[in-house]
Amino acid sequence: MDKRIIVGIIGVLIVVGGLYVFVFNNPTTPPGDGVDDGDGTDQPTPQATIEGVITDEAGDPVSGATVELDGETVTTGSDGSYSFTVDVGSYTLTVSKDGYKDETSTVSATSEDTYTVDLAIMQTENGDDNEPDVVEIKIITRHGSDILFKARAAFLETDIAAEYGITDREQIKFLGVASSLWADTITRSGDVDVAWGGGPVVFDLVNNDDLLAPLTSDAITSILNELPDEISGAPAKRYKEGEVVWVGSAISSFGFTINTEFLATEELVQPKTWDDLGNETYAQFALFPSVPVIGTADPTLSTSNTRMFEIILQTYGWEEGWKLLTRIGANARIYDRSESVRDAAIQGTIGAGTTIDFYGYTAQLEVPELCEYVLPEDGTAVNADPIALVSTSDNPEAAQAFIAWVLSPDGQKIWLDESINRMPMNPAVFDTDLGQTRDDLEASYSATMEATTIEFSDSLALSYETTMMFFFKGTLVEAQQDLIDTWITIVDAESNGDITHEEFLELADMMGDPLEITFTDPDSGDTVMFTEEYAQSINDRITTDAVFKETMKNAWREAAIARYASVLDALDSYTG
Repeated sequence: MDKRIIVGIIGVLIVVGGLYVFVFNNPTTPPGDGVDDGDGTDQPTPQATIEGVITDEAGDPVSGATVELDGETVTTGSDGSYSFTVDVGSYTLTVSKDGYKDETSTVSATSEDTYTVDLAIMQTENGDDNEPDVVEIKIITRHGSDILFKARAAFLETDIAAEYGITDREQIKFLGVASSLWADTITRSGDVDVAWGGGPVVFDLVNNDDLLAPLTSDAITSILNELPDEISGAPAKRYKEGEVVWVGSAISSFGFTINTEFLATEELVQPKTWDDLGNETYAQFALFPSVPVIGTADPTLSTSNTRMFEIILQTYGWEEGWKLLTRIGANARIYDRSESVRDAAIQGTIGAGTTIDFYGYTAQLEVPELCEYVLPEDGTAVNADPIALVSTSDNPEAAQAFIAWVLSPDGQKIWLDESINRMPMNPAVFDTDLGQTRDDLEASYSATMEATTIEFSDSLALSYETTMMFFFKGTLVEAQQDLIDTWITIVDAESNGDITHEEFLELADMMGDPLEITFTDPDSGDTVMFTEEYAQSINDRITTDAVFKETMKNAWREAAIARYASVLDALDSYTG
């Protein structure tokens, strides 16, 4: 029997079984945005859910912990879980329990979504939470706990740590904070020592606010002289007034991870370029969200996918880039975490997923017979992932000693751990005993240095970054079902011979052209198009104004749905 018929029958069963969910539980109109609609009635303020699990360092749940979110408190249950329902906005979350050190994080709940903040709290010696430490290093970071805990444990074993009296894990604290909140968190805290991980854009933002200090200690200077100023055309150090204010501690590239078995089973060609991910041959399963070919992540929840989408926009240009992103969105399951894309590729539930390099290398290491990380042949960007001294540091010498250790061959071993698999900034680590066991990662390092790269502009990406993220959210995440329905319909029309290939390309372009998105500017009342210039003009406001952000996202979603309907109308005119 034809595979489309079989899949169609399964689809009918899925639709019938889920009729109640789709018909009765899905709203037909978007929720209110908390502003006056012009009829004198205020709509409800958008609500978000912030939830998570509190664990100890062993990963076991901690019950009875107090979780405070800007004045509201809850107590964790036996499984360590907690949950808050809040208005859309930015919040500070603090976890406390007798016998444990307090942990604090921040979360930017930017839309009506669920935001997961899992925290690990550490037991204090003798249960005393008030005994002052001689030296403390506080690190603001985007790294995961796997990297942070292993780095802390390794550093505590060094003579450097002993020299500065850092002998206990409680003396090295981590602030896991969303990139958009770094400047505010550093300013409010007033005692952050080190910034580590998160990509060059957030470091440049913090630097623009004069929150980074020059790296000037003897230990740092000797290491800096051994490291390059550029990696594959991208800056590996940022200078300000002739002094280094951040330096790369690791290297990242961006591409996709494929599952060769999935693609072979479905008789699909392995993608080699970003453009391949938007090919119509991958549309055959997109109608059924449980079996898409492509996986990607919501950029409002994934900094690495944000960078990948910016690479596509800079490789193909604004208009053609959005056309490609739209086709990729039509072929994809869009996950809320970049780790989930990697896991789906490993498990074979997708054929290819957009991933940062170290997720791809982890997939290769776990299932080498199935997974392969691909550097796109149409160009990628290679980033230095920075580390820096923060200007609010109370212990700048100890902080710089930690930074120097991270950059040394000994500290760079963290990246070679088989559960981490990142590209080191200092290739001398491959000469260590551990480095000699990672021929696979050294080969990947060499491939990264030889990859086809574009002239990526951080300043251009930064000029429209937040706007891009929420335009993607409105038009491709929240309106995805309309997008998929439209894509499948025009793909089928070409496959059945109802339209020519030229007509199909015309409809596909219309479906993704950002200039086909027209909406009302809330300030001027004018009807505008989503040009690059418009995206840049509202970027600062959409970054700081939560109500404006929600208003624009909702407007883009409705405009996208209308655009997809107009594509189907155009198809009818071709086949009529």
